[in-house]
Amino acid sequence: MKNTTVFLILSLITFFIRFPFFFRDYIDRDESTFILLGQSWANGFLPYTQLWDLKPPLTFAFFAAIITVFGKSFVAIRFAGVLLVAITAFYNYKIASTIIPKKGSIIVGVFCIVLLSLFGSLQGVMSEHICIALFVPAIYLLQTKKSLGYIFFAGLLMGATVMVKLNMAFPILFIGIFLTYEAIFKKTNISFLHVLLFATGVITVIVGTILPYYITNQTYIWWESVVLAPLEYTGARRYSIFKLAPIFVITGIFLVYAFKSKKLDFKNRTIQLLLVALIGVLFSFAKGGRINGHYLIQLHPMLLILVAIVSYNLIIQYKPKLPVYAAFIALLIPAESYLEYANVLKNKFEKGTFFNGEGFAAPQYILEHNLDTENIIFFEYHIGYWNLDTLPPTTASTHPSNICRNELFTFYGNPRKNSVEEINYIMHELRPQTVVIRKGKRIFDKKEIEENEYIDAYLAKHYKVIATVENAEILQRL
Repeated sequence: MKNTTVFLILSLITFFIRFPFFFRDYIDRDESTFILLGQSWANGFLPYTQLWDLKPPLTFAFFAAIITVFGKSFVAIRFAGVLLVAITAFYNYKIASTIIPKKGSIIVGVFCIVLLSLFGSLQGVMSEHICIALFVPAIYLLQTKKSLGYIFFAGLLMGATVMVKLNMAFPILFIGIFLTYEAIFKKTNISFLHVLLFATGVITVIVGTILPYYITNQTYIWWESVVLAPLEYTGARRYSIFKLAPIFVITGIFLVYAFKSKKLDFKNRTIQLLLVALIGVLFSFAKGGRINGHYLIQLHPMLLILVAIVSYNLIIQYKPKLPVYAAFIALLIPAESYLEYANVLKNKFEKGTFFNGEGFAAPQYILEHNLDTENIIFFEYHIGYWNLDTLPPTTASTHPSNICRNELFTFYGNPRKNSVEEINYIMHELRPQTVVIRKGKRIFDKKEIEENEYIDAYLAKHYKVIATVENAEILQRL
């Protein structure tokens, strides 16, 4: 099949799996926050100047571009997510096809779609989806293209990757070291000029993100928000070693087996490049001290190709026959999508709209009942700010969990010193008339004991529930 045909097939599969989630409001808190900052940028405010979150600026630029072109459209944002996943899957197929047959490589592409689209909160558009759609094509260019122009373009893609997801600086650095090693010690087409152009491409994009801040005399805002704040956050918020261990153990066992059994040719340059990228991502996880489910999007494409190569060599060796029911099991994999299709149709039948979720329903109730939206606070479903065309009451509440991240307050000039002061300021000074929370759930993370006790007591004394809309409780100030 031609490349265009393969890309079309992978795009259609991606679209089928992700389409029913086009109409859901709330998939992940991070996506909702990216939309808010994208809207702020589309309105003329650089990231970190009106609203604030702990991501590099190109994450928000992606959403700002979609909003600028298509307006407030969940469908446009989620369709962009389809394109990101399809691009990643296609270049995964392209890399795999240099080592295993095309038929197996297409299966690699399909599994890439599944791992980037199902299980957890992956149906939304995450920063990991954006960065890996830049990173994997860059690896493909480094693997297959040797001309100076392509190497420079790969550097540009890598620079964009790190300005979407900062931890990707480690795999990019490792790849740079690998290219330098090739230029010095190996007889390849890679020279110091290639390495220099690759580095120049990376730096060009990073400098490009600084320019808007430099022009407006706000360079230090970029430095604080993009560099200093993530370093402080990494030091303050770390998982225990036991939470980090499983992915390292599983990957380590696989690589040891592949080496011992000789099912991976570690002298193959493509495999070496994939291994360097894989180790770089794992190193970034170790340095960051935490692994959320959606972080694994950064790992899956490279690991998937390596697993596919080992699997192909095992199939060649043992020639197993797949049972007929394997096809039936494969059709059951996107069960989440089937359930969401049913949910969308049910919502259309009962409420007359495909769009569903508290992020739509709660703002609709607020508008229909003319509730006060000045300084409204969404402790949950904060995509509601977008649907109400309003802003969070404070910079810290852009992402609800940021309220409890005391270590970050200084990086956006928050005059409050800790989370209890921030909550007190919002509730006692700003005095929002309307508050939205999630029914039956804690307001903040279970570790935030003092904050939860404070807000629970305050809401019980000063607010009453006036409506329950699906799982959202709407509270009105007494």
